[in-house]
Amino acid sequence: MNKFGKWLPLSLLISFISIIVVLVFTVDPTTFEIIKEVKTEYLLLAVALHSFSYVIWGARTQLMSNALGHKTKLIRCIEIVTSSTFVAALTPSSVGGEPLRVHLLYKENLPVGRASAVVLGERIMDAILMLTFAPFALYIFRDIMQDSKIDTIFAIGQIFMAVILVLLIYTIWKPEKTKSGMHYIVDKITGLLGKKSEGKHHKLIEQIDHELEQFHESLVTFLKDGRRGLLYGAGCTALFWIVEFTMLPVILLGLNQEPQLLLVYAAQVLLILLIVIPATPGSSGIAELGATTLFSVFVPSSILGIIVVAWRALTFYMNLVVGGIISFKILKDTDIMKKMMK
Repeated sequence: MNKFGKWLPLSLLISFISIIVVLVFTVDPTTFEIIKEVKTEYLLLAVALHSFSYVIWGARTQLMSNALGHKTKLIRCIEIVTSSTFVAALTPSSVGGEPLRVHLLYKENLPVGRASAVVLGERIMDAILMLTFAPFALYIFRDIMQDSKIDTIFAIGQIFMAVILVLLIYTIWKPEKTKSGMHYIVDKITGLLGKKSEGKHHKLIEQIDHELEQFHESLVTFLKDGRRGLLYGAGCTALFWIVEFTMLPVILLGLNQEPQLLLVYAAQVLLILLIVIPATPGSSGIAELGATTLFSVFVPSSILGIIVVAWRALTFYMNLVVGGIISFKILKDTDIMKKMMK
């Protein structure tokens, strides 16, 4: 059985079960009355927004590639990022999308190092943006949910997010010291686990070194040869997430709900950080249950399940369908597709 044959059913099964559980606990007679009055034009607008996000993402890839001196067509970049959403939807933390984008950019005559710089640069900008706004998102939720225990949890969360952001900046600023620090942590953990872990010790050290070196080399590449690309990439990153996060308010309007924009955007920032946890393929289960918990702050319980289903349909199932079609169109005769299908 190929990898897709294992990942796709598992991801869909977990997602379906999670959605059913959410619907069972949220659907009531009021739900059907609200559905009867749904404004279809708003749901179509949400679909259009998600489609437009593919264009913005493709433009970001094109601009960053061009800044490194390698001209790529916008339509080709849109195909590359769209196809990667299919693989990303089947792998924990969406990590499967990155190697595929590197491969496809390499096919467009970008050297592997520069293709990696573009893809990793995109991931870094996404991370910096989310980690920057995470403390504010936590503060907004902390202000709404007045409870001493919850207040403490959110305060700890704010500190944790701030620490992660500082560590990310320090990694960029002092890569060698970061590497030494990681080696020290791995050595200590290995010592605590005993001799059984010794065999994995060197492999883990090598992997950490490789990731940190690739991370730093990507930044150096842009700082030396493509500073304009970082600027364009940052602008596209901000626009991309504004468009993605606007889908939920539009869905709420389609179900005749007045969205509280600050809460809606804050919830999605926290949700993005939650689904990065590498637990299930495509974050299935985590995404649905996490969305249910966060959205319940501003969505009536009678339509909470419907909102979660509509949001997940766009951010997961649409990626599977559109990304799958594009993937098999542009990858069907390539070596990477043959390897994936093994």
